[in-house]
Amino acid sequence: MSVKAAKNARELLLKEYRGVLSTLSKAMPGFPFGSVAPYCLDAAGRPLILISRIAQHTHNLQKDPKCSLLVGERGADDIQAVGRLTLLAEARQITDEAEIAAASERYYRFFPQSRDYHQTHDFDFWVLEPVRARFIGGFGAIHWIDQVVLANPFAGEAERSMIEHMNSDHQSAIAHYLTLRGLPGEVADMVSIDSEGFHLRVGQNVHWLPFPTSCNNPGSVRQALVALARAESWPSVAEPEA
Repeated sequence: MSVKAAKNARELLLKEYRGVLSTLSKAMPGFPFGSVAPYCLDAAGRPLILISRIAQHTHNLQKDPKCSLLVGERGADDIQAVGRLTLLAEARQITDEAEIAAASERYYRFFPQSRDYHQTHDFDFWVLEPVRARFIGGFGAIHWIDQVVLANPFAGEAERSMIEHMNSDHQSAIAHYLTLRGLPGEVADMVSIDSEGFHLRVGQNVHWLPFPTSCNNPGSVRQALVALARAESWPSVAEPEA
């Protein structure tokens, strides 16, 4: 398995925040059933979804947890020339109260509007446990990947503290990040930080911005964010050798 392909596949999963969830149809046995699903990644780096109990895909997953999530690069003129990822997984409904609380806190950051319908309607969190992934990075760049997810070392109090600090005290830096990346909008909320980058939410759109090099502790995250706030262009991201 190519280390570079695995990293690129994981970055695509981070960059996007919606995909096509395909389940095995309960009503039409043997047929796949596709539906649009917003997602974010949980502390372990797995896709986290919030779905209605009455939805067809929920009934399908209750009968058979096998599923796939198709994610492609948004806004592409030629969808066959850009990256796309099919993540084969087994879905698991989150029922533990502590896990639900952690999932809620994380998911609401990405999709604040979900708080209302989650709390007033019959919606549940499910996590997609990856089994294998098929990544296509463009014409001829095709890979099977056994390990695509990476746990977030900052998930929990460390991440919340860094995000709250940035949103409260460094909005000018966040605005600068948007400008450097050529993203629309002047105001954004930082909603997550992982070892490889961070997410900004502008309205209902979510963007993942990569660190130049991997950050494995809060101190290195701070250094990276300060350097980016002073940069005149976004630095190139180090690529793995293999």
